[in-house]
Amino acid sequence: MKTGDNMKETPSRLELRERIVDTALQSFATHGIKSITMDDIAAALGISKRTLYEVFSDKETLLMECLRKAQDEGDAYVKEVYEKASNVLEVLLKLYQRSIEKFHNTNKKFFEDIKKYPKVYDMLIKRRNRDSEETIAFFKLGIKQGYFRDDVNFSIVNLLVREQLDLLMNTDLCKEYSFLEVYESIMFTYLRGISTEKGARKLEEFIQEYRQKRQTGSE
Repeated sequence: MKTGDNMKETPSRLELRERIVDTALQSFATHGIKSITMDDIAAALGISKRTLYEVFSDKETLLMECLRKAQDEGDAYVKEVYEKASNVLEVLLKLYQRSIEKFHNTNKKFFEDIKKYPKVYDMLIKRRNRDSEETIAFFKLGIKQGYFRDDVNFSIVNLLVREQLDLLMNTDLCKEYSFLEVYESIMFTYLRGISTEKGARKLEEFIQEYRQKRQTGSE
């Protein structure tokens, strides 16, 4: 890994590294990746560009570390939710809620730009494939718990939803509707279609509560 491997990672160096990653991740998410330069990140941190390059040798290496951090935080959240939830649907709804909030706070350019960094994009594809396998396992457990239909091929449905989200990243649909509105439409329609009556009742309770919170938050 090209992140200053030849230098001793002292506490101050580790702290600086964390600050760089946090600042870069926020900047990339807010403005997109291409529009943020290493100069911008150094300036935001009040450090020299030379110091920044001593810690991260290039922008793609920094971006890779930013996404690893985001993934680690996501994994920790999944573990926390899973330990507290009483059923699979509750876990999935909380995870979808978090993903909706993340998308809401992320500039669409971020998703467009990330494809221009081959190593990072390859890492994302591998991670997405792993996540898909875990999601399908969740759905199978949801069938046993009575929340999801047992006549659905979840491998196909999960692939279709993934393709819809990819299409969303590459169309002008969000010029007419907000990204958040389109994403919600995809996810909620998807979940309604695979739910049993028991699951549908739970889902509608969640959607109603979620929208009330969002409306309250926007006032």
